Amino acid sequence: MSEKRTEIGELGEFGLIDQLNSKIKIRHQETLKGIGDDAAVLDAGDKVKVITTDLLLEGVHFDLSYAPLHHLGFKAVAVNISDVAAMNAFPKQITVSIALSNRFSVEAVEALYAGINAAAEHYNVDVIGGDTTSSRSGLVISVTAIGEVEKGKEVYRSGAKVNDIICVTGDLGAALIGLQVLEREKEVFMADPNMKPQLDKYSYVTGRQLKPDARMDIIHELKELDVVPTAMMDVSDGLASELFHICKESNVGVMIYEDKLPIDKQTFDTAVEFNLDPITCVLNGGEDYELLFTISQDDFHKLEKHPDIHFIGHVTKADEGKFMVTKSETAVQLKAQGWVHF
Repeated sequence: MSEKRTEIGELGEFGLIDQLNSKIKIRHQETLKGIGDDAAVLDAGDKVKVITTDLLLEGVHFDLSYAPLHHLGFKAVAVNISDVAAMNAFPKQITVSIALSNRFSVEAVEALYAGINAAAEHYNVDVIGGDTTSSRSGLVISVTAIGEVEKGKEVYRSGAKVNDIICVTGDLGAALIGLQVLEREKEVFMADPNMKPQLDKYSYVTGRQLKPDARMDIIHELKELDVVPTAMMDVSDGLASELFHICKESNVGVMIYEDKLPIDKQTFDTAVEFNLDPITCVLNGGEDYELLFTISQDDFHKLEKHPDIHFIGHVTKADEGKFMVTKSETAVQLKAQGWVHF
């Protein structure tokens, strides 16, 4: 009798995480939250510590034919700081582990670390350790970030309430469009190495892909304005996918509005150039690392004039589903088609 074999793709990333998590037992009362949010949460007296880790693999998460090592080092840190921000916490330390093949020179590693150190300065964090080893399959970078926040001010995915307002920072879809531009220019170059990449008019979207910036500025401003979101995530896998996570963890539904979704003009115009629907890019594009959060109606007046926070909808009851109202005032069911890892 042959052993049953289940392909990982059948479960998907989050199904696999759920299955593995179901077999994990929490043994210490200091562990307030394990797997299942943007970061784990540990009791630390009058504060909580948040800990998150991310793995970036060459050929999966980045392509060194167009990703400068300096930018890559910065991005490896930023994506982890973004998860700390998503818990409403402030980053303090990071560890950095890398696996290298022998094609990398000392100068190349120094360029990577120049980006890591620039990010450490930008986010005011200490690099406190890590590991270095060899790799037979290209560059691998793993960063762990540790942050903290006053106990009771940490924010999970599970706190959204009916009638809360759904907010998102910045603009969405740019990183996906930047990736399309970079992939196209790579193909042109591969076909004719004498062709110079035409990237000048795409500087915003390519920058959003190559060197994203975690929105710690918003976390500092929320603290100053005395606003604690009811639920929060960062937008790494796409807006629709992140909304589904909040709906699942908070047991709610959502109603968002197409005409409220923030998109940069360069993102919109380039999406059209690539025959892509700009709103689909906003809903399903990954790696924007903006913040998606919900606030109570009582806090709206504190944020309503903020130039970089957009109010895109509201939280509904779970049985009312997940919908987007289009510009033609038709309610269409949201589908989560974000980044598929397997």
